[in-house]
Amino acid sequence: MLVQDRAVPKSPKPPQIRKLPTVQPNRLSEPKNLDFSAWVPDNCYRIVTILVLILTIAAVFFIYSSTNTAFLLCLQSETQSAVDSISLPQINWNSIKPIPDRTSPYANFRSEQWAVVSVSNYPSDALKKMVKIKGWQVLAIGNSRTPSDWSLKGAIFLSLDTQANLGFRVVDHLPYDSYVRKSVGYLFAIQHGAKKIFDADDRGEVIDNDLGKHFDVELVGEGARQEVILQYSHDNPNRTVGNPYIHFGQRSVWPRGLPLENVGDFGHEEFYTEVFGGKQFIQQGISNGLPDVDSVFYFTRKSGLEAFDIRFDEHAPKVAFPQGMMVPLNSFNTLYHSSAFWALMLPVSVSTMASDVLRGYWGQRLLWEIGGNVAVYPPTVHRYDRIEAYPFSEEKDLHVNVGRLIKFLVSWRSNKHRLFEKILELSYAMAEEGFWTEQDLKFTAAWLQDLVAVGYQQPRLMTLELDRPRANIGHGDRKEYIPQKLPSVHLAVEETGVVSSEIGNLIQWRKNFGNIVLIMFCNGPAERTALEWRLLYGRIFKTVVIFSAQKNSDLAIEEGQLDQIYKHLPKIFDRFSSADGFLFLEDDTVLNYWNLLQADKTKLWITDKVSMSWSTASTKGSSDWYSKQAELVRKVVSTMPVHFQVNYREVVRSDQSLTICSSEIFYIPRRFVADFVDLVNLVGHLDIHQKVSIPMFFLSMDSPQNFDSVLSTMVYKPEPQSANSSWTHYSAHAPAVHPWKVSSEQEFIKLIRIMGEGDPLLTELV
Repeated sequence: MLVQDRAVPKSPKPPQIRKLPTVQPNRLSEPKNLDFSAWVPDNCYRIVTILVLILTIAAVFFIYSSTNTAFLLCLQSETQSAVDSISLPQINWNSIKPIPDRTSPYANFRSEQWAVVSVSNYPSDALKKMVKIKGWQVLAIGNSRTPSDWSLKGAIFLSLDTQANLGFRVVDHLPYDSYVRKSVGYLFAIQHGAKKIFDADDRGEVIDNDLGKHFDVELVGEGARQEVILQYSHDNPNRTVGNPYIHFGQRSVWPRGLPLENVGDFGHEEFYTEVFGGKQFIQQGISNGLPDVDSVFYFTRKSGLEAFDIRFDEHAPKVAFPQGMMVPLNSFNTLYHSSAFWALMLPVSVSTMASDVLRGYWGQRLLWEIGGNVAVYPPTVHRYDRIEAYPFSEEKDLHVNVGRLIKFLVSWRSNKHRLFEKILELSYAMAEEGFWTEQDLKFTAAWLQDLVAVGYQQPRLMTLELDRPRANIGHGDRKEYIPQKLPSVHLAVEETGVVSSEIGNLIQWRKNFGNIVLIMFCNGPAERTALEWRLLYGRIFKTVVIFSAQKNSDLAIEEGQLDQIYKHLPKIFDRFSSADGFLFLEDDTVLNYWNLLQADKTKLWITDKVSMSWSTASTKGSSDWYSKQAELVRKVVSTMPVHFQVNYREVVRSDQSLTICSSEIFYIPRRFVADFVDLVNLVGHLDIHQKVSIPMFFLSMDSPQNFDSVLSTMVYKPEPQSANSSWTHYSAHAPAVHPWKVSSEQEFIKLIRIMGEGDPLLTELV
């Protein structure tokens, strides 16, 4: 029994064991005659208790040992344990089978220029304009939030079901409700002949509706701009990131993805260097309105509920970044050339606000391996601020890791001999360092295999300049450029008791029409009235361009004939490429601009509802002039592209009729400028009169039911019988008044006084 007592010296209940002898006294009184077969049944519960205690101690000892060697180590270093399990995917590049498009309705469709967007809602106004950009095919990528009946004429839409049937490996790695599903769209575009991909979103309106005016769409060939590009200096090897917003006039704004610890480090450049164009395979555009800023800027710089309307210098030169220096890139306003298509992959294991930024830095580092660079361009889109919450929680990992990521990428090296092997190796290294997870390493492997499967040829490697001695920057190599210093935040001017209502009205008119160009034609002696017209309308509009039959360089009067003045308009459109629209006005018509505030500046305006201005004449039995003009119109219409011709034929169903408009006033918004220019080019050298060409153009560009009716209530009278009779029909409540004669300073003063009824400040001019 003493032996039994020692067998369990650590028993938690020793007093109970001491009481055991009282239970079986007879057994203890006969120790020499112990009957084992009888003792075991009598002490069964004791044996069971001892065995349980022994097993418990052994189990505790085992668990303690195992936790010290494995389990606790995993809890203390979860990241290290995950890294230990990461393995570099092994890919047999020669065994990858092609993936043809056998399931979508666009199997045989090919296009070299694609704009890829992610859509979660019905088509936005910006997207409706984007599909009209000439030469670019819009590809909309759906997700789980996209309406099932999503549709937009001119766009290709890939729903979740369509994406799943394309056979791409990346589909298995993509979340259902995220814009990163654009990776499917990139592969689809490459599969269907893409040479350039504009990475866009459905929120930004392309300025001038022409990507070719802003980006270098062609890098080689006849259409390429063979020019040198300003480049940030590599004089400071410790500078690894830059803020391009300063270069374009905004010194206190920084892009999303710029390390917050570096925000205050930047000023304008002391000097730049230059680099030959042709290698800017990734082109980042700047956005007016709401640029790509992070939540820290958004919440700390916003005043009240006013929307941001930040403007950048549209005339600043594009600027490139040398090897060793990076810039944040985004996924809504960036042009990729085919040499950089591999860099379109959007990571899936990080937050959505960090995905495109990490992709941008990762892609830039690899871009150096093929001798390419990134260039940033003046404003290319305008994004309107919706005044909605910026998800800071989605950016936390971005702010914490981006500075460390840049340092890691600049110092990273690889001895692989093919680009795709380097890409996979860098993705593995980034997973090891915790910038993204093994999920993105596997996604990279799937992405690269899909690129090969759709026929993409990986670019050749070039010598990495980071490992070569940098040339000294001589005095002659330094290129100076001092950026403008523009207001960082444009807020609407509020009227207060100190500011008169007249000043408030002027501010409102200027704000509404301040980016519209007024084009005037002076029938009379323009040298007598040109300055007065600029004084009157220049307060309201962006600028006043004056044409006349006689040129006057001293007064900036341009030469043109009224009957074909429309042929001069394209050069004005090109000169003011950032204007919202163009309003044409003859000097025999008075413009009451205060009555145009409600007009839609995105629609066409013309006098189609003014019967004395707009009419249809039959060419049967008509004079030679009408017959000749009708024949010229038929000739032009027969050469029109289908969309112009269909619009025209819907209104003018007979070739025996001719639509005529006196065309004293009409408005062309920015989105129709390219169409107008195309139509002018179709006319060419044909002698079509202004009164015939303008209605033909308008009916071809859009349906009359879509014209804004702001001019329908204008005062339009026959030519006055005397000089004084015109004064009687003026009305300050009409949008415009015709006819009106101003041929001298005295007549102009009379006009100013009578217009003072609508704009009292005019009386201060006389």
